Amino acid sequence: MGRVYDEPEPEERSSSYTRSAMPEPPLPRVSVVVPVHNEADYVTEALETLLAEMKTVRAAVTVTVVENGSTDETAALVEGMTATHPELRLLRLPVGDYGLAMREGFLAADGDWVVNFDIDYFSAAFVDEVLDHGDDADLVLASKRLAGSDDRRSPWRRLATWTFNQLLRFVLRSAVSDTHGMKAVRREVVEALAPVVRSTQDLFDTELVLRAERAGYRIVEVPARVEELRPAKSSLLRRVPRTLAGIWRLRRELDRDRLTTRPRPREPRRTRGPDRRRTSGGG
Repeated sequence: MGRVYDEPEPEERSSSYTRSAMPEPPLPRVSVVVPVHNEADYVTEALETLLAEMKTVRAAVTVTVVENGSTDETAALVEGMTATHPELRLLRLPVGDYGLAMREGFLAADGDWVVNFDIDYFSAAFVDEVLDHGDDADLVLASKRLAGSDDRRSPWRRLATWTFNQLLRFVLRSAVSDTHGMKAVRREVVEALAPVVRSTQDLFDTELVLRAERAGYRIVEVPARVEELRPAKSSLLRRVPRTLAGIWRLRRELDRDRLTTRPRPREPRRTRGPDRRRTSGGG
């Protein structure tokens, strides 16, 4: 009597069972760090958009908002959102210091990659590009200065970025084209370098990148499309003296320090297409 249905042969049945029983590989973990200061008028809408975009990323994403020294309702608004967004976390600091907020957020992160966004400067496409690099990068930087970038900010903001780039090249002797933008750093790099970074305010991320470069970590830069969505909150005129003093101090410290953490060095690699992002046009 023939079979009533097409039962697989023993070898087929075993092979089929083996394939179906294989567990899916775990998703990479990404920790997004977003410093905020007095953003009550903007933070709820921006975070809803950011969280929605992060759901499209092929990773397990958590978002840590680091509220630093706000005098408005920013912290209360973010805390209220954590009830409906389990992937959202709030970290509070008593003083307004962007660099300190970034440092504490980085050190609190537990993802495989730690990504820095501003509340008006984020992109799911950037995170996807970071993940595409797999094992060939330790830091991925979104640069407004690379070929293929599309910088639509005001002429003054573009001039400020160009000037800072010249300081990076000639004063700090760096081959990196832009340290003030979205960036992703492997957690082991954060653990090795963030505790020794002394800069706060405007130069924490610059010092972190430069220390990584001098230690031989692999840095990849990707071009960015940048467009101002609202007027910049920080004044360039107020930042310039502080930044210049910080750059000279940073050069002296980097020349004095000798880091011993040296994974295999690799030249920064430029990718082809521009990244799409939101920005207020910071430095």
